[in-house]
Amino acid sequence: MRAPEFWQDRGVLSTLLAPLGWLWAAGAHMRAGGTGEKVGLPVICIGNLGAGGAGKTPVAEAVAQLLPGAHFLSRGYGGSEKGPIKVDPGLHRYDQVGDEPLLLAETAPCWVARDRVAGAKAALRDGARCLIMDDGFQDPRLHKDLSLLVVDGHAGFGNGHCMPAGPLREPIDLGLKRAHAVIILGEDRHNIAERVAPLPVFHAWLEAEAEAQVLSGRHVVAFAGIGRPAKFFHALEHLGADVTEAYAFPDHHPYHPLEIEELLRVAVPHNAILITTAKDIVRVPPGFRDQLAVLQTEVEWEDENAILALLESVLPK
Repeated sequence: MRAPEFWQDRGVLSTLLAPLGWLWAAGAHMRAGGTGEKVGLPVICIGNLGAGGAGKTPVAEAVAQLLPGAHFLSRGYGGSEKGPIKVDPGLHRYDQVGDEPLLLAETAPCWVARDRVAGAKAALRDGARCLIMDDGFQDPRLHKDLSLLVVDGHAGFGNGHCMPAGPLREPIDLGLKRAHAVIILGEDRHNIAERVAPLPVFHAWLEAEAEAQVLSGRHVVAFAGIGRPAKFFHALEHLGADVTEAYAFPDHHPYHPLEIEELLRVAVPHNAILITTAKDIVRVPPGFRDQLAVLQTEVEWEDENAILALLESVLPK
């Protein structure tokens, strides 16, 4: 889901919704009990405390690149398949397995399963050395050997309220008790490192791939259906692109051909490039994809050796 603007401030609306947030928090406390089922291979969870837009998926990809033999496990949000099913990007569509699993499967084998325990066991049978969960921090059914919380350094924890009054899926202190470390993605503008102490903190940022530099000085029409579309638009501006039009769609939005045709028409009078994100392109009808540019990004670690040492600490010797 896309985060409402009021989730960043303690205003009138968040105050009015606060009692519902308290009920959500109470439910989170009830769900948090237990240690989960062990399945015979290390499980590394990449999660967050808020709803959408923190950067879990690119962090999960970066972690997999450090761990040969890793498999991904995803619930497959937005897809129809209940699983367990191993994602084949050449065969499956986003409406079957979800958009994020299609991205993950380009990096390492990815399993989609509504029942995460069953998905983990399927990965084990398939020879996985370890399992990387993209999301699932709030799911108590599967034991996690290492839980890493990803926090957007620009957004922090928002207004600190639980949904629907704020962005949190659970109270901050409750989540921090189950986490082993925190990854701050981007500049820490909210003193997050101090807030999560004494948990270890790792700093990282999203870096555009080299070919993105050709956007400097170019007119672009940008669109995105992700948790925080503004992050994408700001990234384009940071690269020197002239964002003449920007369109924000709901998270996981399935694009209709007429929508893409209209966006292409908007780009023509500006002599602009129509550009979107890697997560969005898999939801664009295939016949239009070669007419769009995609901003590819990857995670850069401040100290890659430090995060690698933590990851390897949970792997079998």
